[in-house]
Amino acid sequence: MDSQENALVEEQNVNEAAVAETPAQMEVTENATPHADLESENVERKQYQTKKEVLERVQEIAHSDEAPQKDEVDYLKTVFYKLHVAEREAQLKAYIDGGGDPEHYQIMPDPDEEAFKAEMGIIKEKRQQLFLEQEQEKKANLEKKLAIIEKIKTMITSPEEANKSYKDFKALQEEWREIKNVPAEHANELWRNYQLYVEQFYDLLKLNSEAREYDFKKNLELKTKLCEAAEKLADEPDVISAFHQLQKLHQEYRETGPVARELREEIWNRFKAASTVINKRHQQHFDDLRSKEEENLAKKTALCEKVEAIAAEENKGSGDWERHTKEIIDLQAEWKTIGFAPQKMNVKIFERFRAACDDFFSRKAAHFRELKDTFKENAEKKRALIEKAKALQDSTDWKSTSDKLINLQKEWKTIGMVPKKLGDQLWEEFLGACNKFFEARNAAGGNVRNEERANLEKKRSIVEQLRAAADEGGENLQERVQQLVEEYQAVGHVPFKEKDKLYEEYHAVLDKLFRELNISVAQRRLSKFKDNLRQVAERGENALDNERARLMRQYEQLKSEVQTYENNLGFLNASSKKGNSLIDEMNRKVQKLKDEVQLVRDKIKAIDAQNKE
Repeated sequence: MDSQENALVEEQNVNEAAVAETPAQMEVTENATPHADLESENVERKQYQTKKEVLERVQEIAHSDEAPQKDEVDYLKTVFYKLHVAEREAQLKAYIDGGGDPEHYQIMPDPDEEAFKAEMGIIKEKRQQLFLEQEQEKKANLEKKLAIIEKIKTMITSPEEANKSYKDFKALQEEWREIKNVPAEHANELWRNYQLYVEQFYDLLKLNSEAREYDFKKNLELKTKLCEAAEKLADEPDVISAFHQLQKLHQEYRETGPVARELREEIWNRFKAASTVINKRHQQHFDDLRSKEEENLAKKTALCEKVEAIAAEENKGSGDWERHTKEIIDLQAEWKTIGFAPQKMNVKIFERFRAACDDFFSRKAAHFRELKDTFKENAEKKRALIEKAKALQDSTDWKSTSDKLINLQKEWKTIGMVPKKLGDQLWEEFLGACNKFFEARNAAGGNVRNEERANLEKKRSIVEQLRAAADEGGENLQERVQQLVEEYQAVGHVPFKEKDKLYEEYHAVLDKLFRELNISVAQRRLSKFKDNLRQVAERGENALDNERARLMRQYEQLKSEVQTYENNLGFLNASSKKGNSLIDEMNRKVQKLKDEVQLVRDKIKAIDAQNKE
């Protein structure tokens, strides 16, 4: 073997070692978890959308004569379980969203998974059988090549027969080239021995110049074609494919005999130059891949930080849990779009990401377990209200039952949430009981509502007359106002929704009239009382004393009533419109009572003055 071919063998061994250490082959993937994506970054794979599609391809491989390829089998397995896990996660989420308890969730057997495992078992057996057949073939090839070496060795021992055995020698060389792989552990030693005895045969060969030149010429033609093929690989877009094709060209180059000595270095340099181009592209590809892996690591680290930040946030209610869940699911989807990180960090960064996700979802599950207990308690409270409503739904005590059902409705609003489906069902049941009563009440109270509407029109008419009286003025205004007030008070109830508005309009016009007229009813009553005192005095001295005693009792009673009303006013809350209306009414009553107290005192003083006279 000449120096160039020795160098070729050494370079080839280095290249093969480099291939064994490339990141693509040494990549530690995330297939230790259900979230892994093992799809090769260098080979375009068919995109499967459903487990059924994957299963059909696996069945095709298992039951055909096709030899199973490890890369495709691993890819199919990864895709199947990625779809399988996504399906399981969706089922669990639907179960929890429907109010289910995660601790009692049961994973149901999947017929597709069972079929997939069975077919994969068949494929595994096929691959094992294929491997054994390949190993047997390699051993047989080793024996054949050892036999060829022995035959060449025998030829070397008979130098005088070298020229005669040349054709046999060439046939052995052709046979050698046709024999393919041998066990890897014997390949290098086998090749060295073969080249050693081939060169020794050539050294003994005493061919005539024409035959020798013809042999060199044929070898030169073969090696030139190999150089051209290697040079064309520079245009091959698939760098990995180009590199593997180059390895085959190297093998053929080594198995091609020598050329004329003066051309050996030239042809070798041409082949070596073409090989260097491919090797550099190959190396650059993996340099770029390592750079991309570093970028992927940075992106995945950023996603880890985002998930950890979300997991650390406080969740004040189910809305926060669902919002953060969506954010994390979006980050998980983004994670799957990012390729591999460097081998030494690929598993670690995935474990960090998965730990943050697991922490969040485990705490979410605990939250919804507690929420489920609360839902159960709330549901029991609502069922109790439903029973109470049903017990009242047939009552004909319209006023009392209406108040009770309204209070039950208010109490219903104070009870917390239950799962939507159950909540809708309970509400429909509760509302049905309430509606049954109110529909019956409304049917019975149709005449009452008509009467109330008529009363409303009457009172509005009186209010309008009071407004007109205020605008017109004139004599006897006080008498007209008093008459209209008495008419207003004689009219019955009006619709409840209109009561407050009408009340405000009525008192607004009355207040205006009283301010304009400056009427003091108390003074008039006192004046009339004093005029009547002389008539009382004529009945005798005891008559005035008896009247004074009666007025003193009335005075004490009125003071007590004033005190009671003022105490009650201290407990009222005026935060609502209705509350304000009630307070205004009570203030009017208190003022009226105080005016009455003052009138009674003035009457007592008048009696005392009459006694002195």
